[in-house]
Amino acid sequence: MTITKEKTAELIKKFGKNEKDSGAVEVQIAILTERINNLTEHLKVHTHDYHTKRGLQKLVGKRRSLLDYLKENNVVSYRELIKELNIRK
Repeated sequence: MTITKEKTAELIKKFGKNEKDSGAVEVQIAILTERINNLTEHLKVHTHDYHTKRGLQKLVGKRRSLLDYLKENNVVSYRELIKELNIRK
């Protein structure tokens, strides 16, 4: 269910300005998206896992607020990010 350090480092390198830029909004959204995808797959098998479902809802809300922030400040980056991560809007 969790993502590995290697996958996190790969996402930071891909979406950040450098390999140590883990605080960028784009990087945070990419990491949250990866976690959301993993939890979604878990919930397809374990439909009555309500604790995980609540955690998933919190992650989706956090990602939503970060996406809103990015949309306000940098529309071009927002559009590229949702296209690359296949996020519906």
